[in-house]
Amino acid sequence: MKRKNVKTIVLTTVCSMAAMAVMTGCGASGGGNNGEVIVYNWGEYIDPETIEMFEEETGIKVVYDEFETNEIMYPKVEAGASSYDVVCPSDYMISKMIENDLLAELNFDNMPNAKENIGEQYYEQSKGFDPENKYSVPYCWGTVGILYNKTMVDEPITCWAQLWDEKYADNILMQDSVRDAFMVAEKLNGFSMNTVDPAELEIAKNSLIEQKPLVQAYVIDQVRDKMIGNEAAIGVIYSGEAIYTQRENPDLEYVIPEEGTNVWIDSWVVLKNAPNKENAEKFIDFMCRPDIAVKNFEYITYSTPNEAARELIEDEDIKNSEIAFPDLSQYDNLEVFVYLGEEGDALYNEMWKEVKSN
Repeated sequence: MKRKNVKTIVLTTVCSMAAMAVMTGCGASGGGNNGEVIVYNWGEYIDPETIEMFEEETGIKVVYDEFETNEIMYPKVEAGASSYDVVCPSDYMISKMIENDLLAELNFDNMPNAKENIGEQYYEQSKGFDPENKYSVPYCWGTVGILYNKTMVDEPITCWAQLWDEKYADNILMQDSVRDAFMVAEKLNGFSMNTVDPAELEIAKNSLIEQKPLVQAYVIDQVRDKMIGNEAAIGVIYSGEAIYTQRENPDLEYVIPEEGTNVWIDSWVVLKNAPNKENAEKFIDFMCRPDIAVKNFEYITYSTPNEAARELIEDEDIKNSEIAFPDLSQYDNLEVFVYLGEEGDALYNEMWKEVKSN
């Protein structure tokens, strides 16, 4: 379960596109290049104006649908009930989709903007889940860290261990997500966040159970609103949301914990059974155009891997923000989530149930 829903207003354009997708069976009107591209993306994860611009410039109609989590998206795509072309999964889910032969290899000759404008470091990072960079184009990236209210803590927060400090009891917000919650406990104990070692997972589970009495709530989007409203002192949050919260509450500070954390990437992919593959690649290439990428960055506030777009950011504070564009070489123990396999997922889910029910 991942980030998103940074803004609370759903624009009419996106709503109408999602409704159109439902009414038309998400565009399942036959295969081939029929002047459409059917896109499945996170909620509020694109500037609607960029969709309108794509339609105007290319004459290709965009049928647009939204999902809330990777775990909701995957079974719908796997079942093939809806004929989507372009999807925007997260790193570990892309790995799972590759393993299960759900993705088409991309023709980068049809996407010059993807080749020229996406920073090489992001393609290098993507090799953690797409080893040959054949199936995905980075769209947004960021880190998971700690957001804290400077007026509600006794000292700067610098590490995950401080989320176990009893003086912050009932003032700590944790992510209501198995992988994100376990990542915190795994980094706390010096483990990889992709471990499937039962002994290490048992230690991480016990750490979460030990912490539980201190936790005010396990939340997802609510961490943003609670921190803005001074309802908690410390929260685990995604970097893009941290940028938004700081605009609303200047007392909030974001930090990448010293024990290490998750660096994530969400990427565009094309499904193997996509009815409009050529249009799908045109859509991805358009979204990699610098002027379009910077519009999307300014709308959703999640970091863009598009280096040409970053040069177009007019706000110097954001352009040079250590939250939006941190120098990752300064940090240790950064990892990308990878797919753990069916047995690994089952093990995590079982232990997460124990944490939540304890």
